[in-house]
Amino acid sequence: MKDVMSRFTSHMEIALDEARAAASRGEVPVGAAVIAPDGQVVARAGNRTRELNDPTAHAEILALRAACAAAGSERLPGYDLYVTLEPCPMCAAALANARIARIYYGAADPKSGGIAQGPRIFAHPQCHHRPEVYDGINAAEAERLLKDFFQKKR
Repeated sequence: MKDVMSRFTSHMEIALDEARAAASRGEVPVGAAVIAPDGQVVARAGNRTRELNDPTAHAEILALRAACAAAGSERLPGYDLYVTLEPCPMCAAALANARIARIYYGAADPKSGGIAQGPRIFAHPQCHHRPEVYDGINAAEAERLLKDFFQKKR
């Protein structure tokens, strides 16, 4: 375990950069990055639901689509996802279907989360894949981005 942790590199700053870019476009500031087993960033995205007029254009979904296209597969075993906000139920189900190995997220989402909150997608018996989940990664910065964004909207 120590050897694995000594090689661990957080890619949350990439996801935070994507969240900042989303906010600058008027989107809810959520960003995501997909990391290949070799540590390379294969996809990154921020929310684009308003821009694309697509309720499924969450950062996680857009990053998954790009990573799957790059891998030439609908499944990404061994890949990791970094996301600034706890994935919603839709995104959690998509991550399970893609067979993502690990999810690292920043801020908890008591209102719309689908992993530690609400429906807890990975705890369902119908969920055929349960990735490892690590929360609280750069949570303060992710929360600040969200609070600042919504405060400006009021």
